[in-house]
Amino acid sequence: MRIVFAGTPEFAAEHLKALLDSPYEIVAVYTQPDRPAGRGQKLMPSPVKQLAVAHDIPVFQPPTLRNAEAQAELAALKPDLMVVVAYGLILPQVVLDIPRLGCINSHASLLPRWRGAAPIQRAVEAGDAESGVTVMRMEAGLDTGPMLLKVVTPISADDTGGSLHDRLAEMGPPAVVQAIAGLADGSLQGEVQDDALATYAHKLNKDEARIDWSRPAVELERLIRAFNPWPVCHSTLDGESVKVLAANVSTGKGAPGEILSASKDGLVVACGDQALSLTRLQLPGGKALNFSDLFNSRREMFAAGKVLGQ
Repeated sequence: MRIVFAGTPEFAAEHLKALLDSPYEIVAVYTQPDRPAGRGQKLMPSPVKQLAVAHDIPVFQPPTLRNAEAQAELAALKPDLMVVVAYGLILPQVVLDIPRLGCINSHASLLPRWRGAAPIQRAVEAGDAESGVTVMRMEAGLDTGPMLLKVVTPISADDTGGSLHDRLAEMGPPAVVQAIAGLADGSLQGEVQDDALATYAHKLNKDEARIDWSRPAVELERLIRAFNPWPVCHSTLDGESVKVLAANVSTGKGAPGEILSASKDGLVVACGDQALSLTRLQLPGGKALNFSDLFNSRREMFAAGKVLGQ
């Protein structure tokens, strides 16, 4: 089984690790071009590229797979199968048709629930009871292909986007290896998705991480968990940015954003419905701290009656 792997972030690298430990031959890796990162904006290889280089696997980084040259390069590898995980490039039909067994994808959602760029965070934000990984055959549409295999995990009341990501990154790789075995022996058949059940998981952006205190506390609590560790929900107080990394739904009434009380247990802020007790914050130039630690040193900053977000 000659496999070409295509992926970019750490989630994809976990899948590549599992394939490297499998009996299958990884003949090449495709990943996004190196991107500037860090304060120096130096070009950095993706986690997938770093792993591939460490294992002496040829790496290809075309900016697109829509041109004939890139397509011929892939065809020359004579792959039996292409495994795609969070690659970040669109695969046109001509590319999907190159591998003998086609292309499969590991998608971090119980399809067809969340299609698109940010299924993990959107599941937490929406208050879904469960999430998982779906291994599917790829089609030209966005996450629309027949489902081959699913693994499921509950979403707990304290799950963040980060914790769910890490759990799915552990669950997905063995599911892909299992699916490849089923494809190889012909025992695995795809289940067609019901498009009527699909929701688009929009890409995350920093603007929607700005807290709108007029929203219900229940929604904001989920948003704060979903956007931890990125892009991190934030507001302002006394002209300073305040990042909010954890909160609990609380009671109390006031103008949206108004500080109702502050104690070592949390900073209680009025919302459109109910209130939020903020339990972990990060101030400019500082590290993330439990509010009990901030309260000791910055008590005057969090006086009742002040308003966040103005």
